[in-house]
Amino acid sequence: MLYKVKAKIDKLKMKAFFTALIDGSIAGQEPDGSYIVNAMQKAVMTDAETLEWYQTCHCETPLKHERETVYDKYLHDFEATLVSEEKNDIKGKSFWECLEDRHSGAFDDAFDDELYD
Repeated sequence: MLYKVKAKIDKLKMKAFFTALIDGSIAGQEPDGSYIVNAMQKAVMTDAETLEWYQTCHCETPLKHERETVYDKYLHDFEATLVSEEKNDIKGKSFWECLEDRHSGAFDDAFDDELYD
């Protein structure tokens, strides 16, 4: 089943999240690690605290395993809405680019509000 997912980020944990996404620790997680990394590469920051993406999940409770093993460590206030198809309707800044910018030290305000005004 396909879900449109919305969650709030924990800004203080984004460096740790990015490290886990790129060091292979999440990607190596079975059965869904590579799907989590792929979803985060496509996720979009719709404002300074809100992340949105599409993700397929076959759990009875949407994203149950993904949340228990990864997402709940870094994200909160989840909303998962069952959808019939992925659309190009999420607008904002690439979450992955925000993480790269923050991780590289290019600038410290990768998650600041003025980037979304």
